[in-house]
Amino acid sequence: MLPYLALTTAMLLWASSFIALKYVFAVFDPIVVLFARMVIASLCIALLVLRPGEKWRYEKGDWKWLLAMGIAEPCLYFMLEARALLYTSASQAGVITATLPLLAALVAWAYLKEKPTRMTWLGMAVSFSGVVMLTMAGETSDSAPNPLLGNFLEFLAMVCASGYMMTIKRLSPRYSPLVLTGVQTLMGMLWFGGALLTPWVTLPTEFPFWPVMWVVYLGAVITLGAYGLNTWAISRVRVAIAAAFVNLIPVFTVLLAWFILGETLTWVQGLACLLVFGGVMLSQRQSAGAPVPVASQQTAA
Repeated sequence: MLPYLALTTAMLLWASSFIALKYVFAVFDPIVVLFARMVIASLCIALLVLRPGEKWRYEKGDWKWLLAMGIAEPCLYFMLEARALLYTSASQAGVITATLPLLAALVAWAYLKEKPTRMTWLGMAVSFSGVVMLTMAGETSDSAPNPLLGNFLEFLAMVCASGYMMTIKRLSPRYSPLVLTGVQTLMGMLWFGGALLTPWVTLPTEFPFWPVMWVVYLGAVITLGAYGLNTWAISRVRVAIAAAFVNLIPVFTVLLAWFILGETLTWVQGLACLLVFGGVMLSQRQSAGAPVPVASQQTAA
């Protein structure tokens, strides 16, 4: 059960990042936030990666996959999602995240030969219907000035995320989750550090306490904790099953908004939350106790 607990915790952390990002983007330029997030995460993980015994077995050609992993996520993924949240609401972005299980399942089927079971497909369909209901029950607001553009950018971010999951599956037999997370944060720091040099980025002149604390939270807790847990879990379960947990993000987002911001849930939203949780559980029914086939772990090794 540990991989599933790790995935659930990672989704809870990622859900909280929607609230944090919406808050800090109103104060700082998104590129500034993302660069600071990568720097903080890199500093946190540096000493852990260098400790003796950390798995790091480089093989010829791995640099291509490590590079592809970092470009897919966090570089392109964070950039696309940051722009998406400027144009669409967190709840609508949550609907788009529900396409990740389908994208990941299709890619895993074609590339890793992980054939989804009927229960997996059914569970994803139930979860997706719950996410759609959850978002449709939400009220419109000024936080979504151009939802069509924002949702499209969020979908492109999900395409990057599905590619990231494939590279993680390929590299995990030779690299520990901590090492892979460290490579991601280092590449993200270089990527967004270079973006700071472009003329369209507004550098901050003031540093309010709480927005700065939220940025620290994003870097130290979200980037390190969520990505570390997610990377570790993906190395131990099927990609399609791990991706199904993404549908928990919009549910957790609504719950956190209710708890932190005082927003209330309607009975329709409550029913939608039950559908999402039920769909995730349904997708695990036939394979939760089964180990990942050796072939799926070593397909590209």
